[in-house]
Amino acid sequence: MRYLLFAFILWAQPILAQNIRVDRREAKQAYNYLNDFRMNPKKYGRQIRVNNLRNVKQTKLVWNDKLAKVAEERAKDMARRNYFDHTDPDGYGPNYHISQAGYTLNPDWLKKRSTNNFESIGANHDTAIEGIQSFIIGKGSPGFMHRKHMLGLDAWNASLKDVGIGFVRVKKGAAYKTYLCVLIAKHDW
Repeated sequence: MRYLLFAFILWAQPILAQNIRVDRREAKQAYNYLNDFRMNPKKYGRQIRVNNLRNVKQTKLVWNDKLAKVAEERAKDMARRNYFDHTDPDGYGPNYHISQAGYTLNPDWLKKRSTNNFESIGANHDTAIEGIQSFIIGKGSPGFMHRKHMLGLDAWNASLKDVGIGFVRVKKGAAYKTYLCVLIAKHDW
């Protein structure tokens, strides 16, 4: 019993900041890869063995510094507080964090503090590109929601234009060695 209590106390402790490294180069490479994939879905789909990509929204996403900062902070927070969820331990979701950063959202999208209309998260990928590929392949994603988000496969996701990506590496102490957060959003419907 003492061991379990000790293990829980260690697990509940925040990860020290020096153990978390933001990798902006990886984030930008993932952004470029995602846009390349959207522009040529047949080619990139073949490379990762994904078919049926007829409805990919073939428009480039635009890097947004506010979204990138939020994505980076979300990835760091998951690593630091050792959780993996769209809702942080305080009960706030991505829409709240996006709005707090000054990216204007429709007020209807902020009525519930845990709402997520714009975020895909991944963990334990060696690179951010591998994370994007995993989203598109659909591993661990019910109903291929991440694929729809990444590639704009439905009306809602096709309307999203701005993107920010955060990727962090954790030396030790967290449940995962990397955390990826992709925010693809828009200001209004």
